[in-house]
Amino acid sequence: MAYAVFQDSGTQFKVEPGDVFEVDVRPLPEGATTLQFDQVLLVSNDSGLKIGQPLVPGASVTAKILGPVKADKIFVERFTRRKGFHRRVGHRQKYLAIRVESINA
Repeated sequence: MAYAVFQDSGTQFKVEPGDVFEVDVRPLPEGATTLQFDQVLLVSNDSGLKIGQPLVPGASVTAKILGPVKADKIFVERFTRRKGFHRRVGHRQKYLAIRVESINA
């Protein structure tokens, strides 16, 4: 079972080939269908475990772009007691869904 740990936008992800997950939205070139992550911190495959210091040289994770998705809506409420002031603001985070195609070590 091969897996890798990589870093993207300050977040670390542990992934295996075929995993589907969300990363932060980013500007993409026109017609882009894949993403390459080169900040790989750890790779485990048949030949063993490679731990980077801090990155594994030459390692990358290739993923196919599935499309934009939105997270559940959250509500942030503020109020001041005894003054009748209250404010309710909603927020819905946007993500980019991707599927891991391969781990190159």
